[in-house]
Formats: sequence, structure tokens, C-alpha cells
Amino acid sequence: MRRRKENPPWGSFCFLHFLLCGRELLETTCRLANTLKRYGVHRGDRVAIYMPVSPLAVAAMLACARIGAVHTVVFAGFSAESLAGRIKDAKCKVVITFNQGLRGGRVVELKRIVDQAVKHCPTVQRVLVAHRTDSKVHMGDLDVPLEQEMAKEDPVCAPESMGSEDMLFMLYTSGSTGLPKGVVHTQAGYLLYAAVTHKLVFDHQPGDIFGCVADIGWITGHSYVVYGPLCNGATSVLFESTPVYPNAGRYWETVERLKINQFYGAPTAIRLLLKYGDAWVKKYDRSSLRTLGSVGEPINYEAWEWLHTVVGDSRCTLVDTWWQTETGGICIAPRPSEEGAEILPGMAMRPFFGIVPVLMDEKGSAIEGGNVSGALCISQAWPGMARTIYGDHQRFVDAYFKAYPGYYFTGDGAYRTEGGYYQITGRMDDVINISGHRLGTAEIEDAMADHPAVPESAVIGYPHDIKGEAAFAFVVLKDGAGDSDVVVQEIKSMVATKIAKYAVPDEILVVRRLPKTRSGKVMRRLLRKIITGEVHDLGDTSTLEDPTVIMEILRAHQKCKDKQAAAK
Repeated sequence: MRRRKENPPWGSFCFLHFLLCGRELLETTCRLANTLKRYGVHRGDRVAIYMPVSPLAVAAMLACARIGAVHTVVFAGFSAESLAGRIKDAKCKVVITFNQGLRGGRVVELKRIVDQAVKHCPTVQRVLVAHRTDSKVHMGDLDVPLEQEMAKEDPVCAPESMGSEDMLFMLYTSGSTGLPKGVVHTQAGYLLYAAVTHKLVFDHQPGDIFGCVADIGWITGHSYVVYGPLCNGATSVLFESTPVYPNAGRYWETVERLKINQFYGAPTAIRLLLKYGDAWVKKYDRSSLRTLGSVGEPINYEAWEWLHTVVGDSRCTLVDTWWQTETGGICIAPRPSEEGAEILPGMAMRPFFGIVPVLMDEKGSAIEGGNVSGALCISQAWPGMARTIYGDHQRFVDAYFKAYPGYYFTGDGAYRTEGGYYQITGRMDDVINISGHRLGTAEIEDAMADHPAVPESAVIGYPHDIKGEAAFAFVVLKDGAGDSDVVVQEIKSMVATKIAKYAVPDEILVVRRLPKTRSGKVMRRLLRKIITGEVHDLGDTSTLEDPTVIMEILRAHQKCKDKQAAAK
């Protein structure tokens, strides 16, 4: 691995991975912690980290924890507007970023995005800028060259003494409203749960190399790239690339070269790689693998079988894990269990220690027995659970405990087999899971509503072969809006700018009106059935203000499909 001579080692890393020894990570963390303190960051202050997967991003998280500051990592694919919203809500004092990022052969102008964001964030006093590339970027009055300042600092920083329930970090996740919520995790319970689940679910042994390919901007990266593995003394692989760059063998080449023992990834990536065939997998030696893991959304049977038989040669344990940003760590998974206990394809199966799942019916009563489905709740507290939503505890109570008093409501539906195993059936609220990333439909609708030609819209999730779920938007345009194709492209651009590119709906259908009840509520259930081809079973439509709207939308949808087919 080549390093730039002019920068210290923490400023440069290869585009795929970097193995940082414990002492080097500690010294880097301490230098960064001392830099933060010198620039006025104290215990309890919030720090935004807008960085891709990298050793320095990990050190930034740990540096905040070391001095008692609260980090909020923002996925480095979010737009300036989304970043600004999170910084403002958290009242961040400092932002840490890179000059640029590299992903899948593309350059991402991170510093430029931060510059746009902090214009609207009066609480930001400093922006610490590290260098991922040699490109120079504009440095303003708030900006500090991070590597230069770290080089001046002592490599020793005494850790702050913290209470078990003090805030460790906050991470923004989507809700059913248009406002992202800052989920708060605390010091002791979260770290304990991340460490224990990492060790037992993946059967991690001393000396193992753990390869989680998640981004640190999401909870999976927090719990199973950073905190869980490091707490257990594991070697943790940082993956900065994409599953198919520079080719579809990238994951498996990494497994061979680094001798990875546990591989943890998303069904979205597995479904994508499956389409490239088996040759890219079999080209590389994967004999080091013992455990394969799936995370982010329910994994379908075909992807499970391919991961197990082709990638794992039918010899590796495959754990389909269910958990959430709010749970802090894995709650349901096939392991740990008795030696040799069965694992059923595409099923999370067994509750982890201390997790007591309950299925609830529409009347709020617990459903007993097997071969039943219902709303998935958890009936008692566990160490890793979130404690609140930053600045709005009532929203926390309403979102998770109001629907079923006395229970934590996950927002997911589940099926319980006769044997007592659990299978997740998907979201029950207005949140869709795009490539493992939860996104509130209201967020997309709010972004589209800013277009002057869009008086109203409705967004639903629908099944997608690769992403698991995708967004489908129905929009009503004002009279005289002009060319609808042009407006649709403008809407897509607005969503990408206001949220992120992955939030852009795969399809946007222009309709004359939306199906509404007499009270004015949009019946998204009917829209979902239209898109998934279930029009023969629309259910009760008696509350529709005008049932003829269904035929209007069906005709518009068919016309759109005919147009797409002709274009091919």
C-alpha cells in the first residue's frame, strides 16, 4: 500500500480497506480528541461527522466518545440540505469531513457539500477538513486542516469519566412524518449489547477477521464495523467501495486476500451480485469464511440459497439478522443456539438473550401460538435500546410505545411458525426500506411538494428485484404545468438534492387526482395494489370519495407501461 509522504499515516488509505493496528488507532484517536478539545469541544457537545468509511472516520467517532462529546454520523451520500437539517437539529458545534470522497470510481465533493450546509447552521464554529485525495479545496474562516492540527497534538488523551446513561451518539433515521429523528443511544447499555451480539451471533473467536461491508453512516456500521468488533478486540475490515467496483468479484477478492472469517452484508448487494453469476465468486478462495450474515431487510429465498450454497459452499453458518437503528444491535437471528440447531432459509428465527417478542393483533391483544402473523413488538427492555429522540421525548413515546401500551412497537410485521420461529414480513407504517435504508414516504412527498407544479403527491413502496423495495410516486400537476416529462425530471432532481440520490422514486406517475376518503385521506393501500397488480382484490372501497378515480389511475398506469415498452 502506498502512502503520500507529506501526510501522516491516518490521512491516507487504499480505496478498499485499511487494517489499523490497535496502538495506531489509539494514538490517532487521542490526537483527534485533543484537537477537538483545542477547538472548544467539551463534554456533551455535538459533533457531526460527514465522512465515508475510513480509519479517520472511525477515529473521529472514538475521539468524540473519549472526551464525552456526542457524535452524529451523517451518511456521506446525503445532500447539503439533509446534512444541514441534521446539524441544525443536533445543534452541532463542529463538523468533521474530507476534502473529497471516492466511491465506485466517482469523486464526491464532500467539502463543497459541507460548505453549502453550514451556511444555514449558526451553531457550527469549526469545520475540520481531512484529505482523502490530493485535490485542493476552498478553506474559509471556519475551516481547519485536520491532519496538520493533529500532528501538533499529544498522542495521549485521558478518557472522560462518563455515566452509564450519558449520551454516546445520536443517529438520524427516517420516520413516517417528513422529519428525520435523532435516535439517542447511551454509553454502557449500547456498547454491551453491540459487543455481546457481535461475539455470539457471528461466533467471533480471538484472531478472527470480521468483514462488515456496511457504511458507518448507518447503525450497522456503528455496531458491527466500529463498536462491537473493537470492543471484542477484533480486526475489523473497512469497505469503502461498492459491490461491483471495479468488478463483481470485489467482495470475494477481499475475502481471499484478507482471510475474512465472518462476512456481513445486505440482501440488496447479494441480489445484485447473484445476477452476475457464480464465476465471480468461484474465482476466489473463500475457505476462510465460517459465518455469513445478512442485514438491512428480509432476505428472499433465492438470495439466501445463493449466498449459502455458492458463496459459503454450503458449509458456512448463515445468519439472517433482524434489528433496527432503535434497537442498537441484533434482536432476532438464528444464532446463538444449540450446536447443530436448524437454520431455515430467509428467516431470522430466534430472539437474542433478553429479547421477548410478542405479536399483536389489530385490537392490541397479544396473539398466542404458532402459524400466526401480527405486529411485531418487544415486551421488555434490553440494554441496547434507544433512550429517546433528541429534543423530543414525546415523539419517542408516540412513535414506539403509543400504538401498543406497555410494548415497544417495531413498525414491522412478523410471522411465527409452529416451532416458535420468527420471520419478518415487512414494514407496517409509511416507511420503505430501499437497499436496506429506511426512508419515510413523507420525506419524499415533502421534497416533491417544493416543486411549484406539484400541489399534491403520494409515495408508496413496492417490491423490487434488487433493492428489496423501491419508491413509486403519484403526482398531481397544476393546470398549465407544461411538459409533464420535463416536470418529472425536475422532481427527481429535487428529491436527489433535498434528500439523496437513493431516495429518488424509480417511477413517477402523473395522475389527475389521488384516491381519497371522504375525510380527505389518501388511500395508499389502493395505490400499492394498483402497482403490484392486485386490482382484482382492492378490498373495501366504500370510504372512497369517488370510486371512478381507480379506473383513471389504472388507465394512466397502463399508458405509462405501454410508453416504456415502446421505448425499448
